[in-house]
Amino acid sequence: MTTTCPNGFDQTQLSGFLDGELTQAADQRVRLHLEDCAACRAVSDELLRLREATMTTRLDHPRDLEWDERPRGLLSGLSRGLGWLVLAFWAAATTGFALWQLATSPEDLTAKLIVFGGLLGVGLVFVSVLVDRLRSARTDRYREVQK
Repeated sequence: MTTTCPNGFDQTQLSGFLDGELTQAADQRVRLHLEDCAACRAVSDELLRLREATMTTRLDHPRDLEWDERPRGLLSGLSRGLGWLVLAFWAAATTGFALWQLATSPEDLTAKLIVFGGLLGVGLVFVSVLVDRLRSARTDRYREVQK
């Protein structure tokens, strides 16, 4: 509900009035204005209804089990673990084969430097992050926290 006050009153003060955040003088001015202005009184009543509805609305929080993404059964856990193992082996074998083909091919040196230089950079960043994570894991206060 958007209305404007016919008397030119600043209706943005109504929210502060309802929340009890105005100074005593400003609060008194709003009270006096609401006694005389039906338009602002209607806006104030609507804001009050919205505030009460917002404050009394109950939100349902999901149970902890609904947040948990771990496998729920033995078969699910085994198949997920085996799947990751197969995927990691496949990625390592495919990458190793491709790198071996690149290294043994008679291609120019530039292509080899680009590929191996990029892989070296990614590998160094990975090792750096891994070392930092392993160091901080020993003293992490929140490692037992789940959710």
